[in-house]
Amino acid sequence: MEAEPGAGPSDEEWMRRLQNGEDGALAPLMLRWEAPVKRFIFRLIGNATEAEDLAQEVFVRIYTKRSSYRVGAKFSSWCFSIAANLAKNRLRWWRRRPSLSLNAWSEAGGDTPDESPAGAQASHEAVRHEQIEAVQTAVAALPLDLRTALVLFEYEGQSVADIGATLNCTAKAVENRLYRARQQLRQRLRPTEE
Repeated sequence: MEAEPGAGPSDEEWMRRLQNGEDGALAPLMLRWEAPVKRFIFRLIGNATEAEDLAQEVFVRIYTKRSSYRVGAKFSSWCFSIAANLAKNRLRWWRRRPSLSLNAWSEAGGDTPDESPAGAQASHEAVRHEQIEAVQTAVAALPLDLRTALVLFEYEGQSVADIGATLNCTAKAVENRLYRARQQLRQRLRPTEE
């Protein structure tokens, strides 16, 4: 998702400009990264409205903490790190407030499955919808550290090295988290033997 050569300034260049007082440099970063950040947060917390609010907060933090951005660092890793921390804090906040049900928040959100092709049988669509819901439920049940690594790798297409930079851990630790996440998903999604 980083800028392609010849496609204008890179994310890192926009951050350098932002650090040097060019407030308008935040706009291209928001334009490029708002949708991926919203998707990422949504997949971590399972609530579209909250994901929207937290995504806005990510860009507020980018602006207010612009001086702490390390020149030469990959912007996407820094951005997703901020997003992951905000999502983790929101999940903690919900857990401390028993009047809010995490299940209710999760059930309110959810990726809308793609429409089936025209003319496909309704039974195929229903089965596919059930499979999508089963995967979403299994991913949501993963511990946050495993879920974060899996979402960044599978849904956001980040490399193991980039995820390590985002989560402030080694590439080997990321590989371990991905392995454990996949093992837990296999176990949860294994058809029950009757």
